[in-house]
Amino acid sequence: MTGSPNVVSLLSLKDKVAVVTGGARGLGFEMMCALAESGAQVACIDLLAETGAEAIAQIEKENKVKGSSWGCDVTNEEEVAMVFNQIAERHGGIDILVTAAGINKTCPAADYSAKDFRKIFDVNVTGTFLCAQAAAKYMMETGRRGSIITIASMSAHITNRPQPHAPYNATKAAVLQLTKSIACEWAPHGIRCTAISPGYFDTEMNRTILAQQGEEGVKMRETWETETPVGRLGTPHELKGVVVFLASDASSFCTGTEIVVDGGYTAW
Repeated sequence: MTGSPNVVSLLSLKDKVAVVTGGARGLGFEMMCALAESGAQVACIDLLAETGAEAIAQIEKENKVKGSSWGCDVTNEEEVAMVFNQIAERHGGIDILVTAAGINKTCPAADYSAKDFRKIFDVNVTGTFLCAQAAAKYMMETGRRGSIITIASMSAHITNRPQPHAPYNATKAAVLQLTKSIACEWAPHGIRCTAISPGYFDTEMNRTILAQQGEEGVKMRETWETETPVGRLGTPHELKGVVVFLASDASSFCTGTEIVVDGGYTAW
């Protein structure tokens, strides 16, 4: 059969420019590494500007691609617009966006303050929207086809246990619906919008949450592992293939959908 592209070439991100919010550490860093390993230039957006700069220096050295680090509050519309313009100027364009910036707070819903509730929605939902909007505006203005990948969560579908964080779950459901909505609006412009929904991963953030709980944290981790069919937490590198697939032409007919990476948790 002739005319079918080679799958390896479809997965290549050579000559592409990828922006990753929350890329300084954790899952964002691993996904940023994957994009660089596949040939993309990478721009890290994170409030942890110094950590982001260190991450980019490591990626540039290991992958021989151009990188840049930007300190930015993703909830600030003016900052986001300015940084995306600067990234496009520095790198010559924007083709891919991964919105991994997010926060969480474990707290019973009855005790959750309005201030904390608003903050988590501002970062997880408004921040995702503003960055997706900035990337899409650039792509539309330049006629550049692109891929926007939001980071939702299995928490968009289930209620986690034993730890309570209802507002976080609500933000991830909002991110998922936002992704579907903008996918439909922006598809005519050649912009694909998809979501990755991770389950429990062995990240620094999760280890901190567990450590703060002391003995209860040990039991909590056991519950997470028991509730996951594969019997363990995910390791961050297990998102690498998924993000490259969604960023690349290998997923050219995928938009408005999500890939759940949860070790089977939501299959029960």
